[in-house]
Amino acid sequence: MSIKGVCIICLLFLSYNLWAQDSLQVYRQLEQIRSMRPDTAKLSAYLKAGRSNSRYFDQQKQENLFWQEGLLLAHQLHYSKGVAVLYNEIGTSKRNKSLYLIAEDFHEKALKAAEDAKDTLQIVIALNNVGVDCRRQDKLQKAFDYHVRALKLAEQIGDIRNICIATNSIGNIQLSTERYDEAIEHFNEALALEEKSNNPLGMAINLGNLGYAYQSKKKLDLAIQYFKRSLAVNQQLNNPTGMAICYNALGAAYKEKKEYDHAMVYLQNALEANEKVEDKVHVAESYLNIGKLLGAQGKHEEARKYMQQSIEVSNFWGFKSMLMDAWKGLAEDYKAAGDFKRSLEAADKSLLYKDSILDEKASMAITQMQAIYEVDRKDNQIRALEHDKIINNLRTRRNVIITFFLGAFLLMGFIGGFWYIRHRNLEAKKQTLQLELKSLRSQMNPHFIFNSLSSIHRYIWSNNQEEASDYLTKFSRLMRLILDNTQHTFVTLNKELESLKLYLDLESLRCNGIFECRFFIDAGINEEEVLIPPMILQPYVENAIWHGLVHKQPTEKGLLDIEMLLEKRSLICTITDNGIGRKKAMEIKERKGKAHTSVGMKVTEGRIDLIRKINNKEATVTVTDLEDEQGNATGTQVTIVLPAEFVF
Repeated sequence: MSIKGVCIICLLFLSYNLWAQDSLQVYRQLEQIRSMRPDTAKLSAYLKAGRSNSRYFDQQKQENLFWQEGLLLAHQLHYSKGVAVLYNEIGTSKRNKSLYLIAEDFHEKALKAAEDAKDTLQIVIALNNVGVDCRRQDKLQKAFDYHVRALKLAEQIGDIRNICIATNSIGNIQLSTERYDEAIEHFNEALALEEKSNNPLGMAINLGNLGYAYQSKKKLDLAIQYFKRSLAVNQQLNNPTGMAICYNALGAAYKEKKEYDHAMVYLQNALEANEKVEDKVHVAESYLNIGKLLGAQGKHEEARKYMQQSIEVSNFWGFKSMLMDAWKGLAEDYKAAGDFKRSLEAADKSLLYKDSILDEKASMAITQMQAIYEVDRKDNQIRALEHDKIINNLRTRRNVIITFFLGAFLLMGFIGGFWYIRHRNLEAKKQTLQLELKSLRSQMNPHFIFNSLSSIHRYIWSNNQEEASDYLTKFSRLMRLILDNTQHTFVTLNKELESLKLYLDLESLRCNGIFECRFFIDAGINEEEVLIPPMILQPYVENAIWHGLVHKQPTEKGLLDIEMLLEKRSLICTITDNGIGRKKAMEIKERKGKAHTSVGMKVTEGRIDLIRKINNKEATVTVTDLEDEQGNATGTQVTIVLPAEFVF
């Protein structure tokens, strides 16, 4: 065996030993904490150990066991502040892995727990965290609102750290929306606070942000001054990442001034600094920036060498975004040199990586939504277990009392036992029906998700990026509403109508606006007080659209009317369309060879049947075929009668 092979084996053996030692240390620490009493001291130990071992769990691509068990303990102790702190920690770790949708969900849970605990500091931290999550997803208005709320509360309690975070974030949002003067004002405020707090890293960040703001205003000399001040602070901190960012910014500014020699010096310095940065994407970026600079000077051969180096580094590490930019840069360089054939080839490769990135983003969004659903499901299981524990304790006490009085009141005990058994059987039957109802409700989510994902796939396949993005945003919002609403047997009418209108927006996008929907709500209905089973109308609305309205002639406008009436103790919902009618729809279905039964309709009929059994009240569905005087089909009307329930 060669010396090189022996060295590799030794390195692998050493790495394995280090991993084994770390694992042993982590799990010993976990067992020590598990042996502690279940109180806030144990919770603090979980939190501290989770922070110190977070790098280990990230390397193993595992959930942080300390935080997971700490979260369970916090729920058991009903300690809302502890829940908020742990949700904030977990959310931030998800954000550091670019899982922004999941991070937003965890930080919103942290915000709710902090509000329950009435802990202003934790509320501020959660607000700033959600704001950052939203900004990373380009939800700029939502991010702005969260940071403004955080800033007001942080100023009330005098928390300088969170004032700086909120102020800097607001400045970044204004910079993104080209409100440069307002951004500069906020960056200056944050800089003054960081200087007062003697926080060099915060100073460096805000100095750099001021440079970007002045560069956007074409005040390049002023921008260069701020970049150099930021560089000086990063050099004092010996921060390679910050230094590389400043060098790149200075190179871009001098390039914009057409002072190419100065620009090259700073970009070479950025390349040297990036060699010390763990994330090699910055090395690829430096090579690409130097290549673009050389291309701007007409040095095309030399420029392409640097761009090829960027491609080689990006290929090795799998940086798809950088590969897209590098091939695009090559395409532009070949075009500038008059080599249009190679320019087209490079542009095609850039587009391939762009399509791959879009596919990954869509897949990641779906994966994150599934992860959010699983987290919510586990949280519900924890609450259910706590509820069962309380019920079991109550039952134990009740049985002791019954046993104590049984000897003295034998006859009363027999009578009481008879009524107790009868009541328990009725309750068990009711609980069984409710569990069946929850099971049927849970089937609605995958059914609707399947249909919507087909549309997203169609947009992405046809390369309609803006439509796909708009559809995915609305789809994500609707999924959140569905996940929230379907946790309950009944929701308020306004929430149900909100999700239904959002669903109709999505269907309108899918159908290119071939139909119009109108809502008629009885004036006597208070939408915030009347309750309705969640997702009960959506299958019938979907049926009206896809079996009635989409088959109309293109010259005829489809109409869908949704009417709500309150009569006595019944809520009457009427869905009327001017589609082709059930008979023609069935004929079309048979011609296409589609013989499957609608899952949504079948599930909803089962739900309505269970609602009738549980409440012992009227709950019916009536379908009427509409015809004109000559007997021609003019549409379909579905009337759903449900027992009226109220918040009070």
